[in-house]
Amino acid sequence: MSTPKNPNSEQAKRAVFPRWLVPLYFAVVLPLVLVVAPWGLSLLASRYGWVAGRPSLLNLFPLILVVAGIACIIWNIVLHWRQAPEGWELETTPKYLVTRGPYRFSRNPNYLSVLVILLGWALFYGSVVPLIVCVVWWVVMNYVGVPWEERGLEARFGEAYRQYKSKVPRWLGKTRG
Repeated sequence: MSTPKNPNSEQAKRAVFPRWLVPLYFAVVLPLVLVVAPWGLSLLASRYGWVAGRPSLLNLFPLILVVAGIACIIWNIVLHWRQAPEGWELETTPKYLVTRGPYRFSRNPNYLSVLVILLGWALFYGSVVPLIVCVVWWVVMNYVGVPWEERGLEARFGEAYRQYKSKVPRWLGKTRG
């Protein structure tokens, strides 16, 4: 990570994630969090639908959710990559508002993608532990993470974000009001 050259500027206080490091970061972090962790968690409880250590045919179908969720996350990464040509600043509220791609259907496609991936793994492994993690993830994001993030986006982008918020649902479906 690097910081801007001018130490007196406000931006000098923020760390910038260099563009060249972004693919490496996601090549390591995404597989650990979204593939290895669910597998490890699934070992903590019985696996339903598995016979002789292998998943049944019904347990294979949820892998479609896993693939769709990972594809959406990659799409989101590409959108953010294009919006931040100087690199990603490590701050909770970005300096840009993405409203294209999956952001046309959900204000939180990354969180939704993680939820879909966790649900897919829970169903694939037939294990209650990844399912509990999936539910906890949704509760924390829906009642803590997303509202906190939305306040920051509204403070930074004002009316532009309020208009976007009125047109695009938090998760999926129709907006209220």
